[in-house]
Amino acid sequence: PQTYMNLSGESIGHWMRYYNLTPDQLLVVYDDMDFAPGEVRLRQKGSAGSHNGMKSIIQHLGTTEFPRLRVGIGKPLWQNAASFVLSRLTPEEIPLMQAAITQAAQAAECFVREGLDTAMNRYNRKPEKEPDPAVPEEPAE
Repeated sequence: PQTYMNLSGESIGHWMRYYNLTPDQLLVVYDDMDFAPGEVRLRQKGSAGSHNGMKSIIQHLGTTEFPRLRVGIGKPLWQNAASFVLSRLTPEEIPLMQAAITQAAQAAECFVREGLDTAMNRYNRKPEKEPDPAVPEEPAE
């Protein structure tokens, strides 16, 4: 789009009307400070939270009922949100974000090919935690 992220609803609203699309045919992919870096989550609908780009999209579509794919970037520790979002990744975040981009692309393709429910079932799973060696396993009965 030719708008900044915070005004992305202008472009999306125009595009949706031009192609006569319904909100369920849209998948908005965006960064989310409410998730840890690298976490990917699909949702059927929802609020904008504090994300100005999502507020713009909701305003221009007139609904919160459209699929979205949220890619976690974590919360800033000391800087304001705008500076944080535009800053470089830390060396620790780079592999997390590379994996998240791959997972988000696969989830988006699954959404297009197989639908939202299948994509949510396949990509909203939390990774299984490694067992903590300091915690003894319970004996089998």
